[in-house]
Amino acid sequence: MSENHKRILEQQLWNIANTLRGKMGADEFRDYILGFIFYKYLSEKMELYANKILAEDGLKYQDINEATEVGQEYLEAIKEEALGSLGYFLKPAELFSEMARKGNANAQEEGISNFILDELTQVLNHIEQSTMGTESEDDFNKLFEDLDLTSTKLGRTEAAKNDLIAKVLGHLDKIDFKLEDTEADVLGDAYEYLIGQFASGAGKKAGEFYTPQEVSKVLAKLVTTGKTKLKSVYDPTCGSGSLLLRVAKEVEEVSNFYGQELNRTTYNLARMNMILHDVHFQKFNIRQEDTLEHPQHLEHRFEAIVANPPFSAQWSASPLHMSDDRFSQYGKLAPSSKADFAFVQHMIHHLADNGTMAVVLPHGVLFRGGAEGHIRQYLIDDRNYLDAVIGLPANIFYGTSIPTCILVFKKGRENADNILFIDGSQHFEKVKTQNILRDEDINKIVETYRRRAEEPKYSIRALLSDIAANDYNLNIPRYVDTFEAEDQVDLNAISLELKSLESQITETDQTIAGFCEELGIEPPFLAAETVGKTTEKVLPSANF
Repeated sequence: MSENHKRILEQQLWNIANTLRGKMGADEFRDYILGFIFYKYLSEKMELYANKILAEDGLKYQDINEATEVGQEYLEAIKEEALGSLGYFLKPAELFSEMARKGNANAQEEGISNFILDELTQVLNHIEQSTMGTESEDDFNKLFEDLDLTSTKLGRTEAAKNDLIAKVLGHLDKIDFKLEDTEADVLGDAYEYLIGQFASGAGKKAGEFYTPQEVSKVLAKLVTTGKTKLKSVYDPTCGSGSLLLRVAKEVEEVSNFYGQELNRTTYNLARMNMILHDVHFQKFNIRQEDTLEHPQHLEHRFEAIVANPPFSAQWSASPLHMSDDRFSQYGKLAPSSKADFAFVQHMIHHLADNGTMAVVLPHGVLFRGGAEGHIRQYLIDDRNYLDAVIGLPANIFYGTSIPTCILVFKKGRENADNILFIDGSQHFEKVKTQNILRDEDINKIVETYRRRAEEPKYSIRALLSDIAANDYNLNIPRYVDTFEAEDQVDLNAISLELKSLESQITETDQTIAGFCEELGIEPPFLAAETVGKTTEKVLPSANF
């Protein structure tokens, strides 16, 4: 039932999102629709929590009269409980359902106004303000700042903006999120679906906030190999937080989630995503800053690390970083034009001794020389941290068609004398213009890694001595031989076939000549022969 409800919910939410599609770009209406879904979630969560507290008194949260002294006493008691448990507080009059009702009220009824923009802005601000001075303050700070209800993209006039927002709220209010079903994360999955839909229409910008679910599954399954519980998981370029949440689906429990994200809007989306997936505010720590220049979690070491950093991004590569513990031991910094290995070094620094990290990178990291070659050799020869190299198909990421790879690192490697190479580049399904990993492709990669299995033309355990002999070049075709021998050509058979064809041509020419004779015309092949003979006569006398 929950799976069916999830599909229905996904379609309902996407239909509502399309209400805004004609007004603005995909990344902009994404912020509005996801923000309103989050507001509805917080409201319903608040109401369910308050109703549970009030059940002993036979009351419902919306029955409380805020204007009375008794009502205020109830609200103060509920607020204190809610801030400790939920991390925020909403009054009955501030609930989503109440805003939707007001916005869609009949304005002609006496004493009723359906203009809600100002009040709605205040409500969203109140949610943030309710957390001030509490443990959850950082997690809710400026969480709704991207919901600009004054934007002209919503409409040319205040009335037009109000009508559009009220319409969206009204549609959302009719949808049952079924939050009372604590066993199913239906809304969380639907939220992930929406993020993916927005990513598919956002072009190059999609890479800033979303990793395709198929790739997320591979990364999550790799880092959770052999584990049922994790103390911590970390993503230094966490985007919308989808990768972190995917790891949680692969184990029974994750005690703490850590992440960092540069883009402010995406950072807000990540925090919403965490809360909406019912991750308690005390269990996640997402920070907004430049990961390489201003790292926020340096004191922590993590049991699982996953990342899809921006490919070949620019960074400062400042000489000052040579005194940074993340980079100092390598002797060289990643080039300023390609920060790929800088992200790897940063993640290695955070990896616990019993941890596993998996990172998606462009193929260039496997073979580029200079500082990158030096860092690559250090990681393999000096540290022996690299556990596996996995090639992925081209065109599986939004906004870029380049082939990519996954590098898996472990500080305590069980197979210290070899590195597993997997060539998964030819195993995919083409869907419209995008290539996707099917379930069988994902399972093949993961099971091959877990068993460290060798399979002709797919995987091999390459000895460190062989990698050293290749000057630490990790280009996958150097190790996984995918050469397909061509069938031998039987020249005698071809010669006999040509003779047979020549005989058939002669017979056909004779038949055509008979038809031409009956019609009293010259056969075409005779005319060609005549031209050939004329040419032969003329050529010897030509002046060269």
